[in-house]
Amino acid sequence: MLRGVADLHGYTICASDGDIGRVGKVYFDDKAWGIRYLVVDTGDWLRDRQVLVSPYSVERVDAATNQVHVRLTRQQVRDSPSIDSHKPVSRQHEIEYLRYYRYPTYWGGPNLWGMGAYPAFDPASIAQQPEALEPRLPPLADSDRPLDTHLCDTSVVKGYHLETIDGKIGHVCGFVYDDEAWAIRYLTIDTRTWWPVSKEVLIATHWVDLIDELTATVSTSLTLDAVKHSPPYDNSVAIERSYELALHAFYGKEGYWDHGRSALPPDRS
Repeated sequence: MLRGVADLHGYTICASDGDIGRVGKVYFDDKAWGIRYLVVDTGDWLRDRQVLVSPYSVERVDAATNQVHVRLTRQQVRDSPSIDSHKPVSRQHEIEYLRYYRYPTYWGGPNLWGMGAYPAFDPASIAQQPEALEPRLPPLADSDRPLDTHLCDTSVVKGYHLETIDGKIGHVCGFVYDDEAWAIRYLTIDTRTWWPVSKEVLIATHWVDLIDELTATVSTSLTLDAVKHSPPYDNSVAIERSYELALHAFYGKEGYWDHGRSALPPDRS
């Protein structure tokens, strides 16, 4: 099902033996558009410490109660690697985190989640194949330099301008994700400050060429006129496949479902 990422903010993370905290941020990677971590504010429980929760641990999301249930214990979270909320999450920290929880790496494979289409894995197979936790990393000229993980904070990218091939129109005002694959499928674009006829539209993430934090822009090869006349989006209505088909037909594009749900989008590096 497609949901708004904004809905996750403030959700309570429920471990098997009690609450952990509330979702404060959502980190995604700007290559495959997978949601890689929920950043959880633990409040007084861990003295306002922030911790990462991977979709690998998510059991279910309960929109009716604003809760995310995870297959973790409070002690596991207490002992997990700490993060510096004022610094980007480095690849080295990700490796430390994944090793701690014995999760497979999501990078280096052909699919959104490494070798799988979804953030699901068999702990027994990992125990039998520990090399899955030992990713092959390129050599570093400086061993202290963190590798680029391409992780972005949705709250930072929100507000970036949409740059088409012939001009800017609108800004990012939201994100729509697939709650099964934990993949961001669409950016919501607000055109009200750029066009007299105000409306929100959806831009599929596989139509995005670049996220540039220096210029605070999201670039696409779509035209300004196409975005201007794009089918409007109403975030109060659930997105049906019929709407997605009409949207992709308007742009003359294939859907992400046509590329194979497990496959990564084309490399934009």
